Amino acid sequence: MSVTEREPVSDLVKDDFGALKVVPVRHPWRWAAVVATAVLVAQFAHGLATNSGWEWEVFAEFFTADVILKAVWVTLQLTFYGTALGFALGIVLAFMRLSASPFLKAVAFAYIWAFRSIPLIVQLLFWFNLAYLYKELQFGIPFGPGFFSFDTMGLVGAMSAAVLGLALHQAAYAAEIVRAGVLSVDSGQLEAAAALGIPRLRQIRRIVLPQAMRSILPNAANEIISLFKGTSIVSVMAIGELFYQVQVIYGRNGRVVPLLMVATAWYVLLTTALSVLQHYVERHFSKGASR
Repeated sequence: MSVTEREPVSDLVKDDFGALKVVPVRHPWRWAAVVATAVLVAQFAHGLATNSGWEWEVFAEFFTADVILKAVWVTLQLTFYGTALGFALGIVLAFMRLSASPFLKAVAFAYIWAFRSIPLIVQLLFWFNLAYLYKELQFGIPFGPGFFSFDTMGLVGAMSAAVLGLALHQAAYAAEIVRAGVLSVDSGQLEAAAALGIPRLRQIRRIVLPQAMRSILPNAANEIISLFKGTSIVSVMAIGELFYQVQVIYGRNGRVVPLLMVATAWYVLLTTALSVLQHYVERHFSKGASR
């Protein structure tokens, strides 16, 4: 059987490719979308600037007013305490669900199920009315005599009830975020650490959590921002946070739209600051990642 000779290389391959004309890919619909979006944004900005209904002079008057700044500080306090306590309890609940103990798993699951099922406003009102349900708390033998008791009327105030409700509610969601982040870490990491004789607590602190943070941070940041905006719900308890104070002011002077824009501007400004902080924290924990 004869061997077929190879065909000669085509003349096209022999040509100088530098002489070929390169035609870029056209994206006409992309540019049409850009133009349409620019027109809509320009129209919206023009309406903001020319529509007298926005009452920007009233907005400027109240944006940095003392009562608004104090309300912003209260909102930040609620966010900080709710986040810190919520995620501290959430981490404990997450590792309870990951433990080998059926009892700890059941307790953590029941807590998460209950606090994710009950609306936040109901939880807040429950803690706010704790003194109505339980006029005093006793410590002693279960179902037996009590050794000492104290009145609950002054135990939980409005601010304490708000922090308690926000933190306990946040803990249920934080537990699932942390648990998902821990499960995203390859189990071989723990097996290798155990083979090297590293203590269990150090494995979690130095190996699991630094890697899990890459998965935890985006979802945790979303929860913190949601909590920050969700603090407006405590206005039902007459706490002087941002949205409540805005309601009080426009209830007196009738300037609803500019006062709502004051609250909106502060929420946007502080959410942007949280997003920038999230970016730098994520960049810190992404060191050594493949991407």
